[in-house]
Amino acid sequence: MTIQMILALAILVIMIGLIMFDVLPFGAPPLLACMLLVVTGLSTVPEAFAGFTNSSVIMIASFMVVLAGVQKTRAMDKVKEALIALVNRGGYKSYALLVIVVMVGASLVGGGNTGYYVLILSLISTIPYTKKMPTSKLMMPLGFATNHPLIPINVALYYGVVSSVLETAGFMEPVSMIKFSAVNFAMAVAFLVWSLVAYRLLPDHPIAAAEMDAQAKIEKTKAVPMEPWKEKVTVVAFVVSVVGMMLINTLGNMAYVIPGLSAMALLFMKVVDFKEFRENMFAPVILMMAGVIGVADALANSGFTAMIGEAIATALGTSVAPLLVIILFALLTSTCATFTGSNMGSVYIFAPIAIAACMSLGLNPTAAAAAVVVSGWQGGYMPIDGMPAMIMGMGKYKLPEFWKFTVPMYLIRIIALSVAAAVIFPM
Repeated sequence: MTIQMILALAILVIMIGLIMFDVLPFGAPPLLACMLLVVTGLSTVPEAFAGFTNSSVIMIASFMVVLAGVQKTRAMDKVKEALIALVNRGGYKSYALLVIVVMVGASLVGGGNTGYYVLILSLISTIPYTKKMPTSKLMMPLGFATNHPLIPINVALYYGVVSSVLETAGFMEPVSMIKFSAVNFAMAVAFLVWSLVAYRLLPDHPIAAAEMDAQAKIEKTKAVPMEPWKEKVTVVAFVVSVVGMMLINTLGNMAYVIPGLSAMALLFMKVVDFKEFRENMFAPVILMMAGVIGVADALANSGFTAMIGEAIATALGTSVAPLLVIILFALLTSTCATFTGSNMGSVYIFAPIAIAACMSLGLNPTAAAAAVVVSGWQGGYMPIDGMPAMIMGMGKYKLPEFWKFTVPMYLIRIIALSVAAAVIFPM
């Protein structure tokens, strides 16, 4: 290893450590890492902060503003009303419909949306225990369902990361957003099937008493009173943004700024104020995404990524099945994300290595990039951080009860994701 490789790796380790132990606020460690790249001479200022002018980052940052606007409409209120009506009916059919409704709701806000899963978990925590529909049978499947849009129209974040890691690796072939959405749909269907099968395995007990502030959280998520024409224009802006991003291969550069133009329209109409505009466009997840691009570039430029990729390719041999390569890296990425709590950081460690390994084996790396990026948000089998911890705590589950649902769910999702990626993006 050269001194450049050692320095780049050390900066990566520092960044991950700061993220893992919450030493700095979320989004700040990659900024520090970018500065360290400049100080150590590994990158120039434009190289270290290249992520902030990355087309995909600009597109996603703008789309975050559009999402903030659409969440103020009555669409989310309708999801909540449907949930409560189904719980009151009870029974297996209502359970199945509940999972589907939550997954459809996730289509509006995107998988892994913090506000959405807090809303759903808070709603469940306020529902009284009944034998017809035990809330302990709802907390896990509905909580994890918030991570799986059944209609994958809102995959901009994942898609942007896939595009950026492939570009960083020097692979410039465009990725179809429609095909990428199909990969996500296949995984969502696999999750839905498991949730329906697992109903009888879920425990039946009263969950924790409703949180004192649960109702307050729900009230905060109610639609903001808005003139009907503004609400219609907001929904149209959301649809136009999604369609524009899905036609990125046809529209070219224009597609990257369509969400930004939609966001500006919402600002003009005062659907969002400038404070909301700023806070969403420069949200911590955007700072994280932009910052780690510079770190990934530095690792690639030092030769470290290619070296590790070639070493793994040599260890696997030329006769290894491409699907096994994808599954291996998806498992590594998701496990690292689970134990470190850093989804984006884990993706930017393993995605470049997976791409380099595929290229060394003479394989098209698109499938590996797609699966590895999405897998960064598909752990959840340990109640360590964020949503899994909330689900276990609010659901009053014992660890064996938690694992009975989450471990099979994890493996099913990773395998479905890997197979779908390999089929839709032939290697």
